[in-house]
Amino acid sequence: MKRVLFAASECVPFIKTGGLADVCGALPKEFDKSEWDVRVVIPNYSCIPESFRNEFRYVTHFYMSTGSYIQNKYVGVLQYELDGIKYYFIDNQEYFDSFLPYGNVRYDIEKFCFFDKAVLSMLPLIGFKPDIIHCHDWQTGLIPVYLKNEFQGDMFFWGIKSIMTIHNLKFQGVWDIETMQGLTGLNDSFFTPDKLEFQEDANMLKGGLVYADYITTVSDTYAQEIQTAYYGEGLDGLLSARHMDMQGIVNGIDYEAYDPKTDAKIQTHYDSTDFRTKKWKNKVKLQEDLGLSVDKKKYMIGLISRLTDQKGVDLIDYAIERIVDDYTQLVVIGTGEADYENMFRHFAWKYGDRISANICYSDDLAHKLYASADAFLMPSRFEPCGLTQLISYRYGTVPIVRETGGLKDTVVPYNEYTNQGEGFSFANYNAEEMLNTINYSKYIFFEKKRQWNQMVERGMNLDYSWKKSTERYVGLYRYLLGEV
Repeated sequence: MKRVLFAASECVPFIKTGGLADVCGALPKEFDKSEWDVRVVIPNYSCIPESFRNEFRYVTHFYMSTGSYIQNKYVGVLQYELDGIKYYFIDNQEYFDSFLPYGNVRYDIEKFCFFDKAVLSMLPLIGFKPDIIHCHDWQTGLIPVYLKNEFQGDMFFWGIKSIMTIHNLKFQGVWDIETMQGLTGLNDSFFTPDKLEFQEDANMLKGGLVYADYITTVSDTYAQEIQTAYYGEGLDGLLSARHMDMQGIVNGIDYEAYDPKTDAKIQTHYDSTDFRTKKWKNKVKLQEDLGLSVDKKKYMIGLISRLTDQKGVDLIDYAIERIVDDYTQLVVIGTGEADYENMFRHFAWKYGDRISANICYSDDLAHKLYASADAFLMPSRFEPCGLTQLISYRYGTVPIVRETGGLKDTVVPYNEYTNQGEGFSFANYNAEEMLNTINYSKYIFFEKKRQWNQMVERGMNLDYSWKKSTERYVGLYRYLLGEV
């Protein structure tokens, strides 16, 4: 039996702020349990729903220091089993009693320094020695650092491999060196340009990338992009140097949670054989619910996103009045920068029959929009993987994307001469180019309905379940364990 421990700051169904939680919740369940014992460890946040927390079982506790700032702190270890997977929760009320998993950056850095050392410290006490610790994003960046250094004094840790997965390189856990030394207990030799030092500060993610045995990220194109200055966020040199130990593996989606044939959150069920006669009923119902003009022939574009520059909202801001013509509606779900929230509110007020701005996140409403919209817009400046376009395919909704990261890897642009492709894409980060692509999609939708429906059907028949991704992770794990 081969043993793997996923270490992360969030995991579905316990706590979620983004795609990282979906990966850590879905991927461990996909491994063949007769060969792989995959477990997960996250912090025991007080904002995890009570229905789960009441079922957590106490395993052990101990006291631990990291650096001079974190002395003799309580570490509790709780356990819970769900769908055949064991989950561990690191308990410390001082650090994890919070309404949200993240807040003040300095304090987040402190609590994840504590968490990273606690994860390794608990392993001998719970009697679980993983062959591989799979670390996700900057919050777990110190695990490979501690594993390869301080913990090598204990034979228990000999031979354990580590993988560092980058979900979004923009967030790195950077703070000044003096504070970081006080939090981590690492000496001066670690804070050099070839280790944790980064632009005269200290960088937790960089530590993980230097010391991990292997690096992955969440799409092939993003793995290439982050080796360039434009996308590399200051770490492109290090990532280029490690390109032989790095690959991109596209995320999957949960095909049971996102299934228009069985989804309890939508009005009318359908699949790739009958969407032509049924899908529009969801659109009409959503138009009624949101107070838009009710007309099944309107072209409905969906947008579910954080409202930030990264997601290309500035391009939409520039072109929005030309996007929503007499035949087009735009439905937005999301929160983010106040300027963009107010921009959508303003246009929803100005064009109440065409634009619906839902400045919130509602999973129920999201499912309804996937099932109702004709197209989904994702004009991202950068996008490590993106899940929205994969869910869109599943619901017969055509993605319109910018060619970056995982969007480029998963959306083959429509070619009307060969009648191939499942979406629409544009190359440059430019609002006019985006608008031209949206207008081209409208032309196909209104003038070439048969080809449009064939494109929808091809998209619905794609397989972006976790099965393919899992096969690649299995191959990587075997390689690290010397089996390949």
